[in-house]
Amino acid sequence: MDEKKQVRTVRTDMPNNIIMENRTKISISGVENAESYNESEVVLHTSKGVLIIRGEGMSLSKLNLDSGEITVNGRVCVLEYVEPRKSGTSFLGKIFK
Repeated sequence: MDEKKQVRTVRTDMPNNIIMENRTKISISGVENAESYNESEVVLHTSKGVLIIRGEGMSLSKLNLDSGEITVNGRVCVLEYVEPRKSGTSFLGKIFK
């Protein structure tokens, strides 16, 4: 049997735009993957890094990974980009350089 594997190419040239309306609706472009979501937090992988949205009553009303667009509804409290950890920057990594 010939098994097909679906491969998603990561496009770092995709623009990452955020439009927030009245702290209750966010439209985001440049989304590569929705890692997780619940009523208090949405974690997205975007073309510019990992974006964490924290709030209350969070829900996804639109998700289209082919076009890289997502719409999140709920009361928004925090938008945070998380930088990836660099290897060797821990306390022990600095000591044993």
